[in-house]
Amino acid sequence: MDITATLNEINALKVEDRIPLVQAIWDSIAAEEAYPELSEEHKQELDNRIAESEANADNVMTWEDVRDSIGKR
Repeated sequence: MDITATLNEINALKVEDRIPLVQAIWDSIAAEEAYPELSEEHKQELDNRIAESEANADNVMTWEDVRDSIGKR
């Protein structure tokens, strides 16, 4: 496969045609459950975020709060 030629063909498509293509590619990857290994740095970051979330379990926003704050901008 010539990836450069394939990318050139994809780039020639309109954005509205590329978006479903990207979704289809991502769905095919997800269906195979072919996820790359996380680096130790990424694992540590996830652990840190989980710990922060658990330590501040009451520090959350509801969807309504998020939506309202976006609407005020």
